Parts: sequence; C-alpha cells; structure tokens
Amino acid sequence: MAELELLQMLIDGQWCSASDGTAFECIDPSTGMPWALIPEASHADVNRAVEAAAAALEGPWGEMTPTLRGKHLARLADLLAAHSEEIGRIETLDTGKMFKETAWQATYIAEYLHFFAGAADKISGDTLPIDKPEMFVFTDREPLGVIAAVIPWNSQMFLTATKLGPALAAGNTMVLKASEHASAPLLAFGKLIAEAGIPPGVVNIITGHGAVCGRELTRHSKVARVAFTGGPVAAAQVVKNSAENFAEVSLELGGKSPIIVFDDANIESAVNGAIAGIFAASGQSCVAGSRLYLHDDIADDFLARMLSIAQGIVIGDPQADATEMGPLCTLGQIEHIERQVALAIEEGGKVLYGGRRLAGPGLFFEPTIIECPRQELTIVDTELFGPVLAVQRFRTEAQVLAMANDTKHGLAAGLFTRDGARQLRLAKSLKSGMVWVNTYRMISPIAEFGGVKTSGHGREAGLQAMYDYTRAKTVWVNLSDDPIANPFQPR
Repeated sequence: MAELELLQMLIDGQWCSASDGTAFECIDPSTGMPWALIPEASHADVNRAVEAAAAALEGPWGEMTPTLRGKHLARLADLLAAHSEEIGRIETLDTGKMFKETAWQATYIAEYLHFFAGAADKISGDTLPIDKPEMFVFTDREPLGVIAAVIPWNSQMFLTATKLGPALAAGNTMVLKASEHASAPLLAFGKLIAEAGIPPGVVNIITGHGAVCGRELTRHSKVARVAFTGGPVAAAQVVKNSAENFAEVSLELGGKSPIIVFDDANIESAVNGAIAGIFAASGQSCVAGSRLYLHDDIADDFLARMLSIAQGIVIGDPQADATEMGPLCTLGQIEHIERQVALAIEEGGKVLYGGRRLAGPGLFFEPTIIECPRQELTIVDTELFGPVLAVQRFRTEAQVLAMANDTKHGLAAGLFTRDGARQLRLAKSLKSGMVWVNTYRMISPIAEFGGVKTSGHGREAGLQAMYDYTRAKTVWVNLSDDPIANPFQPR
C-alpha cells in the first residue's frame, strides 16, 4: 500500500504537524480504507493556536474597520465558491457524502459568508433615554474575543460558515477544531484563508480527538465563547469544561425530527419531502426527518409510494453521478443502527424495507422504513444518524401533536397540510426550533437555525447571530461643567 499523505494543521498562518509528531488515519467510507494521516494536536498545539488567535485580536484584525473585515470575508466567500468542486471532492472522499451534494453545498454556503460580510459594518449600539439629568449614555458592541468552534464531520462547510461568518464579521478571532472522523475538508478550506487577505492567527484550524484536543480548547482561559455542534455526550463535557473559563456556550445537538402528514396534504409533495428528509445525505443530517406520522386515511397509499421510491434508490460510489445514496461515515454508526433496528423488531416494530448492512467493502446501509405500533419503541426517540425511518399512524390533530412533542429532542419538524389554520396552530405548538410547512430541509443565511430541549440552545445564521458574537459596553458621559457633588458633605 502506498504511503499515506500527512495533512497539516493551520496555526498562526503556518501549516504544521503535531508538535510531538503523532497522527491518526482518515478513512474513505466508500472503501473502508485509510487514505491520509491527520495530526493529533497536543496540549501545546492547542495552546499555540489559542495564543495566536488572542495575539491576532490585538493586532491588525482588531484594528481593522468593520467594512474592511467584511471585504476580506466576501473574498473568502468568492474563493469558497470557486473551489467548491475541489473541496467537495475531498469532503466526499473523507465523509462518503454525495459529491453532487458536497460541491453544491460548498457553493451555496458561500452565500452565508457573503451575508455576514455585508453585515459586518451594520452592527450598532444604542443611545439610551436615561433618567439622569446631564447624562449622555450609549452602548457600543465589542467582539467577545477568541472563539472556539467545534465542527462535526457532516455538513462541515455549512456548520463552519454559520460560526465563522458572524464571528469574524463581528471582529473576533477563531480556533476551529475539525472532527476526528473527517478533518480533511476543513483543512482544504483553510488554504483559502490567507488568499482572502485574512491576517495570520485570525483563523486557526486544529485536528485531534476530544479527550485532549477538544478538552484543552474548550477549557482554555483565553477562549471567550465555545460554539459546539455534535452529540449530547460530548456537549455535556464541553459544558463542564466551560466551568473552568466561564466561556459562553452555544450548542447544536441534533434531533429526532417529526414529519406530520395529514389527509388533506399534497401526497406527492409530502412523499418527496419525507424521502428527502430521511434518505438525503444517507440520513446523516441533524435535521433528518426520522419520525414520520401519517394520518390513517392516507397511510397505506403513502407508504406504497414511499416504498416504491426507496426500493429504486441507487446506492454506491458517492463520486459517481448515477449514485443517489452513499455510505455512512463511520463503522460505529453502522453498528449503532444495527443494534437499534434489531431492538425495534424485538419491541414489535415491522421492517417494511431495508434494515441491513450491504455486503462488500465500504460502510453502506440500506434505506430502511420501520412501522412502529407504539410511541414507546426505543427507536422512536433515538437519533440514529443514518437512513432509518420510524413510521406511526394517527387519527386526530391533538393525538399527533402529543406524539410529535413526546421526545427529548427539539431541533426541527415538518408539517404537510393544506389547512391554513392548522398550519399556524401546529407551527406554534410544535416544540422545536424550526418548523417547515409543506416543505422540508430549507435553509438560508437570513433564517436562524437551532433547537430546544436536548437539541441544544443558541442560534446560528440570521442577523442576530452577529450580536451573539459581541457584548454590549455601556458608556456614561457627564455633560455638565459643574463639579460632581462631594458625597460626604450634607446637602
């Protein structure tokens, strides 16, 4: 086997290996074979990255006008769009996601950077109608400081842009930690930073596992905010780590999102929405519509149509144009899904289609549809991060609302109905951070993204995200020429 290429981290504008020389393999999920080596950042490497970001904050970046920061960010957006195919190829190789999706996503995600580039000089404070005479009081917005962004392997260009865009536009500096499961795309993106004119140290990209790299980053004394996307176990550790530096923390932790289809829905549209919701990206999406609730009157017809599409999905090489569903990213996902499917059958679930790992090389799993007779089945509220759909039936609006909200998760929800009043009632009553009506998986840099309950807290994208990466400073100005009164003299 040919010697594997050792990729490098970006610290203070320089590409480097781990200080102690350690590295780990990255795996091509379509073959199950390693294709490159990734540095395993040490405590010293993490510290060097944070110190570089802190120094850059006090240097040219901190002194730069918001308008000029925006121009550099816009340049980065243009470079990302221009290199979308190159970065898409690397992301597909490292994650197994479809090239059609990764290349398109890199192009569209550039719009997020453009959005925040344009907003960089739109952050403003307020003058306050204060209740004290002769006082002029105003607020200013300042950057928080060094931002630690922990990026998962799935949708990493999107999840980088939603953190990096508002953070840089607001004047912060960053240390990005790439996922240990697929670090290469973020490192490829890092090559565009200097070309965009962004000074050294403003954006640093480190790689490694959570036990050392992640822990040292999120507890570092010079980190002001941790923006984390990932699983709840790691998130709990991040929250504990933040007790050491009192950093602000935002969490996006995935979900078990319901799609509800009423008997008056456009069935063709709802079927296509449900298919896209669970089988796009091989189900490896935090907003995957992995719970499907069908009105009993249309359930049989709906499932017949859905099964017909699922049976025809072309599974294979994610680089090939004809492929419609690629592999999963890690062996651990496959094994977790196999255990949960077996448990669902044991608990009374019926596999309508799929349910098996594909034979041969690579980490492929069949598109799977399981009808669940009861809400209490474990699979109904367990995130699988794969192409597995739990289906249930309902009769009334009140019944399905209770079922949809009966979950510890709360990231997204989908609703298909032509009844306008019902659309508004359920959109208001569903306990989730986002609700899509007669559509699914829509995103925009203009719209906030985030969850409730154990799906996390904080929001990404939207103009408010800019303010979330700043803090207010209140300034009091005494306009009077009279001396301040002596507090120890009687009046």
